[in-house]
Amino acid sequence: MINFPKILRKDDDSGPSNLVLPLLPLRDIVVFPHMVAPLFVGRTKSVNALADAMNSEKSVFLAIQKKAGIDKPEPKDINIVGTIGNVLQLLRLPDGTVKALVEGKSRGIIHNFIPNETFFQVEAMVLTEPTALPADHVALTRTIVDSFEEYAKLNKSISKDLISSVAGITEPSRLADTVAAHFSFKIEDKQRLLEEVDPYKRLSLLLSLIKMEVEVYEMDQRIKVRVKEQMEKTQKNYYLNEQMRAIKKEMGSEDDGSEELDDLEKRIRRKRMSSEAKAKVFQEFKKLKMMTPMSAEATVVRNYIEWIISLPWFDRSRIHMDLEQAEKILDEDHYGLEKPKERIIEYLAVQALVKKLKGPILCLVGPPGVGKTSIAKSVARATGRKFVRLSLGGVRDEAEIRGHRRTYIGAMPGKILQSLKKVGVNNPVFCLDEVDKMSMDFRGDPSAALLEVLDPEQNNSFNDHYLDLDYDLSEIFFITTANTLPDIPLPLQDRMEVIRLPGYTEYEKYHIATDYLVSKQIEANGLSGKDIQFNKSAIYTIIQQYTREAGVRNLEREIASICRKIAREFTKDQTLASFRVTPKLVFKYLGPPRFRHSQVEEKDQVGIVNGLAWTQFGGELLCVETAVMPGKGSLTVTGKLGDVMKESAQAAFSYVRSRAKALSINVDFYKDVDLHIHVPEGAIPKDGPSAGIAMGVSLSSALTGRPVHRDIAMTGEITLRGRVLPIGGLKEKILAAHRAGINKVLIPKENEKDLKDIPAAVSRQIKIVPVEHMDEVLFHALRPPQSDNPSVVEDAKMAVEMIPKEAEDLVQGTIIN
Repeated sequence: MINFPKILRKDDDSGPSNLVLPLLPLRDIVVFPHMVAPLFVGRTKSVNALADAMNSEKSVFLAIQKKAGIDKPEPKDINIVGTIGNVLQLLRLPDGTVKALVEGKSRGIIHNFIPNETFFQVEAMVLTEPTALPADHVALTRTIVDSFEEYAKLNKSISKDLISSVAGITEPSRLADTVAAHFSFKIEDKQRLLEEVDPYKRLSLLLSLIKMEVEVYEMDQRIKVRVKEQMEKTQKNYYLNEQMRAIKKEMGSEDDGSEELDDLEKRIRRKRMSSEAKAKVFQEFKKLKMMTPMSAEATVVRNYIEWIISLPWFDRSRIHMDLEQAEKILDEDHYGLEKPKERIIEYLAVQALVKKLKGPILCLVGPPGVGKTSIAKSVARATGRKFVRLSLGGVRDEAEIRGHRRTYIGAMPGKILQSLKKVGVNNPVFCLDEVDKMSMDFRGDPSAALLEVLDPEQNNSFNDHYLDLDYDLSEIFFITTANTLPDIPLPLQDRMEVIRLPGYTEYEKYHIATDYLVSKQIEANGLSGKDIQFNKSAIYTIIQQYTREAGVRNLEREIASICRKIAREFTKDQTLASFRVTPKLVFKYLGPPRFRHSQVEEKDQVGIVNGLAWTQFGGELLCVETAVMPGKGSLTVTGKLGDVMKESAQAAFSYVRSRAKALSINVDFYKDVDLHIHVPEGAIPKDGPSAGIAMGVSLSSALTGRPVHRDIAMTGEITLRGRVLPIGGLKEKILAAHRAGINKVLIPKENEKDLKDIPAAVSRQIKIVPVEHMDEVLFHALRPPQSDNPSVVEDAKMAVEMIPKEAEDLVQGTIIN
């Protein structure tokens, strides 16, 4: 047992017989004495060690690492027994590595590691070999030489010169090292041979390793011979099969009587398919019978036939025509979503009157979590059809839709026919999910391949590249889903009936939570049979302060989180009979509120107006502020606004300038003041023209000093002539105003048609005033002028530095209707 050396200290005294040498750690090679080996060195310390050796006596200590994977070895990672050798040649390569030619001289052992930052340096000593009886060495030497010659007969890569050289070595130690260097033993076995100092024991160990290597090599040769014989037998069987097939053909008996082929033929004859497909499949079956079963072409033809007969050419589901039952199922599964439900009921009504009707192609567009995919499942349940879903997110290869041609290895039909084979009928509800998430590359555009699939005039003869047959897709009820419509190519939009799902209102979310989500999560968390109730204010607290989304996914997650904590309470207290969830418990279980909604100002203020904005999570109250300062007429707009919103601010400013006289503002006011319009929550991007009239009112209020009614909100685009143009998202905006406590909302006159979508409970509590011109907006929004109000006069004087005789006119401004 060799003990690991200690690190040399400064106060250690080196023995006279010890050598101080640079150390070269090796990874996958053991250098024996009398062995010349090339080494490729790349590590910095190893290169420095070679350089030091070349600068001194060219001696170096060669030791192998215990683990080859360590890039920066420590002393404990290096075997202490190695070889003391000389560096014969050193060559620096262009890639920075160094090629060294080294020759082993004698065995050595590391006594100490000398601290050195640039390379490993060791204090080593030469291992002396014990003397042994010549008779013992002679016998082992002859056996080693004979075993080496036996191995050389098996391994043709060993040259005759090497065999002669080995046979001429008489020194036992040198013979063992020379033979060991030319065998591909494991690194661990070579290290054992290197560490063995006694030549007799080393020869014995080497002999056992050679015998094992010879047995392994012979076994490997036997395996290769067996594989070769098997391949020859396969070729022979193929040749004989072809001979037998030719003989049967000459005898007029081409049918080989294979039960498998007979069974396949029966399945083909029983399968109902189009006449084109029937002719094609019999043509391919005839070719299959002429082929040898083991050929690659036979496998391709067999797979092609299996695909054709596995498709549901005329297999249909029976469609339910009961409109009342269908409507009941749709209402059970989803709250709201009136437009898609209405379209589905219309389809069923027409289906009941017309025997043959092409399946509709609907595109449901809306933000995540509003139930686009789930309503497709409900349609399948309501109509009695089977449901199949194909996600198109990330699809970028046209072959995913149309398939590959049979000439390619591993070719298959596209996902459309694969899904139909899986569902087993040719009239399912087929949901193409995330149709706006497709992309394209050099392999083609999958959205272009969908043009034929989703075109009612073409999809009755859909041609897949693999089948190369017309397949009827016209009876499929296609429903596609998308988050944003602009990401869908226009030709594809043209082939679909787009139904927008704008997102749920708080009122709808409340009913979805009470009717569906709460009961679902109570059951999912093992609380069935428990008396658990969420009161109305608790659910509204979750909706308003813990979620901000168009759908209900996060709402369901928060309800699930509360249910898990309730389950913990029931587990702790087995006597607990009922549980009531209140807003206080919501705050306890879910932590501090994550979101806040805009609230109405406490009093009427100058230059502050309540605008209304639409987001994909619903409507929001949008505060618009204007400050007037002495300056030279510049207009500053801040709040991370988009280009359209900045242009709306400029249009509002130009309108106020054009109406300055009517507003009792000095017509040259812009020469003496700077105006700053700001929309708070500056980290949130904002854009769109619907805040135009709010900016116009804010500017008018700041310049006239007249406060704006705090309980009024407004939305509409402004023109230079003061016209109020229509906007979108009216439903969400009015609901946001209702949530914030607004009493009156000013909307464009042309948006009156959209008021039918407003819930009756909301429209009864808010006064909605349609307006056509900014004069009407200012009439409703600004408080009448009050000349006796000193604060207003002071604000007006601070806002605009004018000639004193004009300051009174500014405060006493009136609106001309």
